Amino acid sequence: MKIILVASTIVVPLIMIYLRKKISKLAIVFNILAVIFVIIFGSIASTSIYQIIIDDAVFMTKIHALFLNELFLISGAYIGLYVIYRLMVLTLEER
Repeated sequence: MKIILVASTIVVPLIMIYLRKKISKLAIVFNILAVIFVIIFGSIASTSIYQIIIDDAVFMTKIHALFLNELFLISGAYIGLYVIYRLMVLTLEER
């Protein structure tokens, strides 16, 4: 399973680059999705941290419940893939 996760972090951004070259409008779609997912990711993280502060939770193990939130994990995964995709695009443009 770990190998699949690592391989997908390379393969998925390469597929995104390929699709971007074939359908130029997809670059905008990828960017818009990134903005939406960053807002979702940040909102979930900040509201969870705020709730822990309000509850005066001495042991911060409550923050780990954040990793059970599927939307948080999906948005974080897309942001990670998007960053790798953008770095690949920048690298290709600079050569």
